[in-house]
Amino acid sequence: QVQLVESGGGLVQAGGSLRLSCAASGTIFRINTMGWYRQAPGKQRELVAAITSGGSTNYADSVKGRFTISRDNAKNTVYLQMNSLKPEDTAVYYCNANIQGRDYYTRGYWGQGTQVTVSS
Repeated sequence: QVQLVESGGGLVQAGGSLRLSCAASGTIFRINTMGWYRQAPGKQRELVAAITSGGSTNYADSVKGRFTISRDNAKNTVYLQMNSLKPEDTAVYYCNANIQGRDYYTRGYWGQGTQVTVSS
């Protein structure tokens, strides 16, 4: 079984920064795409940023230029550096990873979610 453990959320003032981390553990053959999603109250979960195993990235238009996704393959960890935070960034942030197990079947996994609150 695979677990994704997130950390780094919190309460910050508008214009501040936070760095989220998500570490995968368990039986892992290979981690393919990893990403961060967020869900605000009353809204659908949306993709914030994603990164492939080769390092290619994709960002939601709303966070381009402010957020940076990165990964450390040796540590099975993905990061989200969030700068110039805005109140509209307030949401629960979820880590997602597509992971191949020993059976070579790729499954999607989710972290427990971490709250990010930005005050104005």
